[in-house]
Amino acid sequence: MLPRWVQASLTSRIKILAELDIVEKRLPQDGRIQRLWQGESLDVRVSTLPTRTGEKVVLRLLRQDASVVDLVQVGMGPRVRALFESLCDRPQGMVFVTGPTGSGKSSTLYAALRRILPRDINITTIEDPIEYRLKGANQVQILEKAGLTFAEALRSILRQDPDVILVGEIRDAETAGIAVQAAQTGHLVFSTLHTNDAAGAVTRLSDLGVPRFLVASAVLGVVAQRLVRKICPHCVAWSETTPEERAAFPGDATVPASVPRAVGCPSCDGTGYKGRTGIFEILVVDDLLREAIVRGEPETVIRKLSGMQPLLLDGLEKVAEGRTTLEEVLRVGLR
Repeated sequence: MLPRWVQASLTSRIKILAELDIVEKRLPQDGRIQRLWQGESLDVRVSTLPTRTGEKVVLRLLRQDASVVDLVQVGMGPRVRALFESLCDRPQGMVFVTGPTGSGKSSTLYAALRRILPRDINITTIEDPIEYRLKGANQVQILEKAGLTFAEALRSILRQDPDVILVGEIRDAETAGIAVQAAQTGHLVFSTLHTNDAAGAVTRLSDLGVPRFLVASAVLGVVAQRLVRKICPHCVAWSETTPEERAAFPGDATVPASVPRAVGCPSCDGTGYKGRTGIFEILVVDDLLREAIVRGEPETVIRKLSGMQPLLLDGLEKVAEGRTTLEEVLRVGLR
């Protein structure tokens, strides 16, 4: 909490560091600050928003020197990981990772690229911004002010004979159309979408103007994910599952006799949590799903036909394993 009188000067200082217009206070602005902090390269993404009481500023911290994690470290269990790796081994098609902002989608995509980097192939990424440096990949930074959009960069990349393409995010119909064409002409395309679950990716692509028959033929699979805090191993306490907690488990889930509790200790600054892990569901598009997509079936039917384990069950498994708490799983909206 800061006193109100520092708001204007603090906001101006942040905007100067992010190379934003300090005079413009009526419109939202986005920028970035790059600094060394305790020997590490820190990338700070800055977003400003005008409100009734003044400008609101949000800073997102990214460690540029952080190594790219693998699929185990992001939290994928053996079943989901095996399915996802099988998609990464395909020669062409589209693989999506979906979820809200800040759910770890980029980390999962980088983990997938890290797995296939040892192959003698041409990997090119289009990002805004480039969050991690990935040795062995050609990384392109989007610069919309200069006309380098996702769609324009993607067109140019297709003339560079790539084998694997990562598109940071598919935001518009033009980018979606080019990406689908790339996936059908011998390229493996990774990208992200903002949907609540894996089945919602089909609807989202249709909303962007991609015909259903193209979605069915191009998309290999979709991973949906959320991030939850990991319980601190130094102060975790187990106690009997209460009736209210048992009610949170669906009928097809095994209710554990006890669940972990976040207590708090000096190691976790009294929060009871230390670190984060992912919760996942994966939808693999097979012939049955392709027919359903072409027919225009709703998300509920696609989800049922896929037979996938939903996000909630994956979260409850991590609760039973003592990796997170039931409160965390419910906090991220998994019910």
